[in-house]
Amino acid sequence: MAEVVLFHHALGLTPGVAEFAQGWRDQGHVVHTPDLYEGRTFSDLDEAVDFVDAQGIDHWIGAASGAAAAHPAATAFAGFSLGAACAQYVAQSTAGARAALLFHGALSLATIELAWPEGLGLQVHTAEADPWVEMDEAQSLIESVDGGELYLYPGSRHLFCDASWVEFDEPSARLLNERSLALLGSL
Repeated sequence: MAEVVLFHHALGLTPGVAEFAQGWRDQGHVVHTPDLYEGRTFSDLDEAVDFVDAQGIDHWIGAASGAAAAHPAATAFAGFSLGAACAQYVAQSTAGARAALLFHGALSLATIELAWPEGLGLQVHTAEADPWVEMDEAQSLIESVDGGELYLYPGSRHLFCDASWVEFDEPSARLLNERSLALLGSL
């Protein structure tokens, strides 16, 4: 059993993110889903991204770090898109972190400006033609981390594992979930 902090995407803590987290809880994991937006959600991705950009990534990284600090027993950090950046930063900067699960995005080590800690597992999951993901960043990260795993899914759907989002893709979401649970089960 793992203790996980799971960060939402730019749309906020949607019912699909909550459902995803509950699936992991049903498998015996402890999953925390901090709401970085304090209850606000969006139904339009462009509006959500404008909201995120207005605050700046440093704001969201700080908010995520504070939220993660409230769960000191967590050793796995996961996130969707914006939440992937948050999870990556928190995992790389938290002593004792054992896994980073990054959905729909990843940053190179040069971009995030942190070394990858010894013993920190990595999975990156994204659609192969996701227009929101900079594949060179994800590929650079994978090449920099011993044992890092990059999983590509068919198509171009962003946030395909959020059952409440229009781009939900059940077969890809199921496979992403199986692969993620395998890593969590190994901790």
